[in-house]
Amino acid sequence: MISKDSFVGTYLSGVGPKYFRWISEILGLAGATIVLLLRVEAQVVTLPAEPEVRSRERVITLKLSAVTDPNGHYAFAYNGKTVPPVIRVSPGQRLNIDYLNALPRTSRESCATGPCMNMSNLHFHGLHVSPRSPQDDVLTMLAMPGDSLHYLLNIPLDQPSGLYWYHPHPHGESDRQVLDGMSGAIVVEGIERYLPELARIPERLLVVRAVDIEHEAEAVTLKSRMAIPATPCGASTEPVERIFTVNGAVRPAIDIAPGERQFWRILNAAADRYIDVQVDGQPFEVVALDGMPLAYHNPSGPKRFLDHILLPPAGRVEAIVTGPPQGSVTALRTRCVDTGPDGDANPEMVLADVVAGIREPKSTSRPAAIKGPAVYKIARVNHFENSIPDFVATFTEDKYGFYINGRKFEVQSEPMLRVKVGSYQHWRIVNATREIHPFHIHQVHFWSYAENGVRRPDPEWLDTANVPIGGSIDLIMDFTDPIIRGMSVFHCHLLNHEDKGMMAKILFH
Repeated sequence: MISKDSFVGTYLSGVGPKYFRWISEILGLAGATIVLLLRVEAQVVTLPAEPEVRSRERVITLKLSAVTDPNGHYAFAYNGKTVPPVIRVSPGQRLNIDYLNALPRTSRESCATGPCMNMSNLHFHGLHVSPRSPQDDVLTMLAMPGDSLHYLLNIPLDQPSGLYWYHPHPHGESDRQVLDGMSGAIVVEGIERYLPELARIPERLLVVRAVDIEHEAEAVTLKSRMAIPATPCGASTEPVERIFTVNGAVRPAIDIAPGERQFWRILNAAADRYIDVQVDGQPFEVVALDGMPLAYHNPSGPKRFLDHILLPPAGRVEAIVTGPPQGSVTALRTRCVDTGPDGDANPEMVLADVVAGIREPKSTSRPAAIKGPAVYKIARVNHFENSIPDFVATFTEDKYGFYINGRKFEVQSEPMLRVKVGSYQHWRIVNATREIHPFHIHQVHFWSYAENGVRRPDPEWLDTANVPIGGSIDLIMDFTDPIIRGMSVFHCHLLNHEDKGMMAKILFH
């Protein structure tokens, strides 16, 4: 729980007189004190609801553009606004996207290896769809300013129901575009089939993005508002250059009544920052990680209770949260993440205040009901755990760039390896650097079962996993899906590292 003084100092400065009675009841402050505190007549910043795209038809169609917003940042534009839509699809539907690159032909922005060329495309992170055009092809589908791309994705009938996302993936420019906020959530409906109680409780979608405050005049005020400690976090000596927003808002308030149960879907859409999320004073009832329901591979274990969850960039968690007791002051926060001596500052900060009775706007949409039973996949992978790795990927870096197995990614390079579709493989990812790296592979999920050679007590199915400093992780890769044939990639999901070379091709055949 945050202290009363901290709440008064960092939260009440943005609260208007409309909430006088509610605040005085919670904090037990005298009326005169409240009046003095409420000199600023701004309203509480409530959690915004991002627009949604959905359809009961077999094909969902939308038009999306890459544009420059009024503040000069790159942005996704949809339906006349620069707010990325949440795309809600059902297994078996088709997703039809016309993507226009309306970015300037010349750019003043700096990208990883030089001036930005403003090329763009889309990646559908975590979806089990083909890496070939016109689906999740990040290698040959590229639009220069003024050009368009047409995507037609077939969502498989056995696609796990959960939270996924989309973002640009043009090599060399991914970090710049995602950092500016070009990202949106994808929800594959039907998760209530794995836990029926989810059909009866309200859902919240929380898209966490990192924004650059390095050159902002109000950087000190923003850090104070986010309750960032003055003392450094971990071994990194870098200054704090990023804060987080939730659905585009700085430290919004999330309305939840005492004892009320809500289903929160949290996406870390930051380009290069970790979040270690917790709700003060209570555990998460975790239902899914990285879009994969826990019950999908283990029908007898649909939930896991965790006090906090480390989400690397691109990581997702879906969990039930219970409203705190009446009179408490609670926050959704990220804990300090020690990224290592060569890593970026990743301090503790408050993401959102968790309160009751603030009359936040409610979405009228409801998750689409999915007919039929849940789809399960019992993957018997334990016997692979003691095998010799089929492939070892070693992450290294120097002042010239970032590498996998000593090679820097080149667009015209041959695949680093070829994999026969229909198999499982044991991979080991080694981190030979002085900072942490998140490993991600397109098209598939993997069984993350060991760290530094020691089996984890609770192995997980993920699509993005953290590799510790000077250590390793062991994964069982699921290459059994016949639709993944084609050229794909794996990389570090610190997108600045990927842009500077820490990516490699893989050919599924």
